[in-house]
Amino acid sequence: MDALNEIINLLNDLMWGYILIAVLIILGVYFSIRTNFVQVRYFGEMFRLLGDKALLSKEGKKGLSSFQAFTISAASRVGTGNLAGVATAISAGGPGAVFWMWLIAFIGAASSFIESTLAQIYKIKDKDGFRGGPAYYMEKGLNMRWMGILFAIIITFCFGLIFNSVQSNTISLAVNEAFGIDRIWTGAIIAILTAIIIFGGVKRIAHVSQVIVPIMAILYLVLALFIVITNLPEIPGMVSLIFQSAFGLQEAVGGGMGAAVMMGIKRGLFSNEAGMGSAPNAAATAAVSHPAKQGLIQTLGVFVDTILICSATAFIIILSGAYTNPDLTGIQLTQAALSSHVGTWAPAFVSIAIFLFAFSSIIGNYYYGETNIEFIKNSRPALFIYRLAVLGMVIFGSIVDLAVVWNLADLFMGVMALINLVAITLLGKVAYAALKDYQLQRKDKKDPVFYADSIPGLKGIESWEYQKGKDTN
Repeated sequence: MDALNEIINLLNDLMWGYILIAVLIILGVYFSIRTNFVQVRYFGEMFRLLGDKALLSKEGKKGLSSFQAFTISAASRVGTGNLAGVATAISAGGPGAVFWMWLIAFIGAASSFIESTLAQIYKIKDKDGFRGGPAYYMEKGLNMRWMGILFAIIITFCFGLIFNSVQSNTISLAVNEAFGIDRIWTGAIIAILTAIIIFGGVKRIAHVSQVIVPIMAILYLVLALFIVITNLPEIPGMVSLIFQSAFGLQEAVGGGMGAAVMMGIKRGLFSNEAGMGSAPNAAATAAVSHPAKQGLIQTLGVFVDTILICSATAFIIILSGAYTNPDLTGIQLTQAALSSHVGTWAPAFVSIAIFLFAFSSIIGNYYYGETNIEFIKNSRPALFIYRLAVLGMVIFGSIVDLAVVWNLADLFMGVMALINLVAITLLGKVAYAALKDYQLQRKDKKDPVFYADSIPGLKGIESWEYQKGKDTN
């Protein structure tokens, strides 16, 4: 196991120390410029679109709404990365890691818009409404099915199996720390609850997500706000520490600026998933009138995840000073930091919060694997085997060593992100055209509607009518 971990660490150092950080930043800036910083100009519009109702199909079936698709992706985004991942970043990279998390969220938001808009354009119809994602736009937009299959295999393994073991690992550690419950029993309970939901299909996943995600996020943010208010005099010093540490102007835990940059971007991407190719799988499920609508909704998801929830955890940890203790990392650091603010009930609260955050991620991650298995081959036996594998990895993750799980997650996340970033760069002009079409209609005070012939020469479209004046879906 140690030898395997060393090899994985070597590959991660290459991936994250040189390749991916440069690609993420360069493409994030490029997409921001090409869209005239869509993440800033349409920030208010994103909130308005959350109230959009799902369109009816020709058969009279109601699809998933923008908000439901948003909560499926948020269920995957908002997980252990927000509590344990932020703690890991700060303990290894110092407070400065927080600044780099903010930066990757801001520029990555443009990448998120591109990939989710493309997922909507190239989505296909299925028994539940729609499905799609990077594998689908790689096949239909780039005419590269082989690339789509490669991506589908990696995301299924990465999210459905590896990332879900990360989630159950964090839940079992938090519950063991707070209540002393054996980790294998926690893993078994999570597996049972997961089975009940994932065998119910995407609609059940959406209904559970739209309840759990808002409740858990609001409760956690209210607690963080209380802690910030009670420590108001220390806020200017904390902000100053974050910026100084980010640029190596002050010695920080973990080795200065280099560690801050690497850990901030790595953990930031793990949390908000901007440009990684995961959220588009959820974005494609929405029955909306225009692809750019869901692109904007998913852009909002990046801000909610990183700027709000990750920042809440970071402030709790930095204000406590617990990050200076080298024996604390991951979820235990978050629990210790919260205890210093609100008392002995904090570990129990964090274990409940992490259960809700991480459990919602498990069901969101599962769906990403399901829709990509269906891309490769629509096979009920294959889907059944995948479901059993997910449940097995949930139990395995609850008892395995944390370092190996996180390192594997980082490696597969990096490979997946690189494949997707290549695809959305090649297809970027389609997303820019969709945004321009949306802008022109909004300028005319219309509720934007998209058709397959709204973008001249567009091919590989299955879910948008050609003749104007008809129902779009």
